[in-house]
Amino acid sequence: MNGPLVPFIKWPGGKRWVAARIARLVTPHLAGTYIEPFLGGGAVFFHLLPKRSVLVDVNAELIGTYRAVRDDPSGVIRLLRRHPVTEEAYYRIRQSEPKQRFARAARFLYLNRTAFGGIYRLNLSGKFNVPYGGGERTAESLCSTDTLSLASKALRKARLQIGDFEPAIEAAGAGDVVYCDPTYTVAHDNNGFVRYNERNFSWEDQERLADAAFRAARRGSMVIVTNAHHSSLRRLYRGARFEVLSRTSSVTPQSELRRTVKELLIRIDPIQTPARRRP
Repeated sequence: MNGPLVPFIKWPGGKRWVAARIARLVTPHLAGTYIEPFLGGGAVFFHLLPKRSVLVDVNAELIGTYRAVRDDPSGVIRLLRRHPVTEEAYYRIRQSEPKQRFARAARFLYLNRTAFGGIYRLNLSGKFNVPYGGGERTAESLCSTDTLSLASKALRKARLQIGDFEPAIEAAGAGDVVYCDPTYTVAHDNNGFVRYNERNFSWEDQERLADAAFRAARRGSMVIVTNAHHSSLRRLYRGARFEVLSRTSSVTPQSELRRTVKELLIRIDPIQTPARRRP
């Protein structure tokens, strides 16, 4: 494989738009293992294509899909081709609960490519509940290109795990690079930030992440975190380096209504980072 790969999963808050920038920060420091504890769509991993990596996510369906593509991309494609792209078929497949892991992966990819806006959302019962996205959204590109076969080759060099982020970061040592992209919104920059994000990634989780990141840096790891552009996070990561990332929001299809949103890139260099105190 020569050059970056295109991620095959579209994920809310995905970092395709800034993967090249993050990869340039990672590469000079990566002598050991690349660790990504919030895998999502894996844009940075597929851009880097590291020799050794540990890829973790708390979402079991997501990791199960990565494992299935790694083990048998052709089998996943065969099953994916069986799913017609119609509104009736979409809701039937959305309600289905396949037992076989390759069938579950095909369902996941089908819903990911045909749901409204590529959104991944579960209801309180843990069921996928995003509405149909219309006939122009299909999984055809996954079936007619080598996207999944190339991803399969890349994933064979990775260890895929289901779980919380903290143990993955705790395993990092000298020469490793950790890249963290936790769930957060960029839409509530001001007073509603903590309250709004609590439903996805609590402030306690943010504190656990920051503590784990600084501990890893003191063990010799390079740690990069992308997070919301908010003063509370600058305080939480006091002692780190900050860069502001800007992009145009694509939430609305009307270009005149789109706005520029900002996110933080937080860099914690290895070894020299002092023990910190929480603000």
